Amino acid sequence: MDNLLFALISLAVRWLEPRHNAQIQFLQEQIRILRARLDAERIVPTPAERAELLRIGALLDHGVAELLHVVKPGTYHRWRREQRGGRAPKAAGRPPTVQCVRDLVQRLARENLRWGYRRIVGELGKLGISLSAATARNILVEAGIHPTPDKSRKTPSLPWKQFIQANLDSIVATDFLTKEVYTLTGRYTAYVLIFIHLGTRKAYASPATYSPHEGWVVQQGRNARMWLEEEGLEARFLVHDGDAKFSAHFRESWRPEVRCLRTPPRAPMANAYAESFIGTLKHECLNHFVCFSPRQLHRIVSLWLNHYHTQRPHQGKEIGNNVLDADFRPHAEGEVRCKRQLGGIITHYYREAA
Repeated sequence: MDNLLFALISLAVRWLEPRHNAQIQFLQEQIRILRARLDAERIVPTPAERAELLRIGALLDHGVAELLHVVKPGTYHRWRREQRGGRAPKAAGRPPTVQCVRDLVQRLARENLRWGYRRIVGELGKLGISLSAATARNILVEAGIHPTPDKSRKTPSLPWKQFIQANLDSIVATDFLTKEVYTLTGRYTAYVLIFIHLGTRKAYASPATYSPHEGWVVQQGRNARMWLEEEGLEARFLVHDGDAKFSAHFRESWRPEVRCLRTPPRAPMANAYAESFIGTLKHECLNHFVCFSPRQLHRIVSLWLNHYHTQRPHQGKEIGNNVLDADFRPHAEGEVRCKRQLGGIITHYYREAA
């Protein structure tokens, strides 16, 4: 009975062996085809892949010299020696740059868009961080940041936001505020020309008019320049949109001391300071009134503008929710009083002096 069983097993093995060998040859041929198409000259297994190969190789008593296609037999036996010596496998190649240094490289590049990767490496050296130029370049490329600025121009391009921040104390922005006025002869649109100094947030408003013709706009520009001189505010750039009311004569009246910058079409964010100021004026004040004459509109705007400059805490982050008036001093003593103007639209709290 035992002989019969042994004979059956032998026949089964002889029948299955060619098929098993063919399967191995088929797998090995696929590995050869894949290796031929790899760009890398050698394959570097990860520590997890190395451990798995050693585990499977142990099932074959590590007789895998003819089966190795990923690494050489000498490399495999070195892995075995390291495993017997208790040495944990390490990832191949140089250790990666620590994340805090990568973040700092990207920060310097984003905050200084005209700096190339070599300039960043020099700045890191001042901070006691040693980094190769190639590594800095690779970090920027991986983050989607161009590693070198535009050197084809004598003056590299500067993003609008960075230009505004760099010249905040010398930029004035202007735009038109409009308000419907109802009269006995019909409804008209009144125009007020607003100027705002970006660094201090101080603003100037012209009288209201139904007809903002070229001569009127030029005259309001002259008035705004006199206001800037009285306030001691510097102006080197004037930002305005492409409205035809800002004519060549208007721009010429500001030269040569002030350079006029026209914003692109359909780009309200390019003149965000003026747009925001006008929006605040309308939301806090003008939207609550029906105007019947340009004179009434001018009085309302003037009263609110005085409140804006001397009493209203400014919510811009650079000013820290403080009053714009540099001479304003908070008082902690005295009874709290309330002053209301324009029917309570303008409300101001203060302490009555003892």
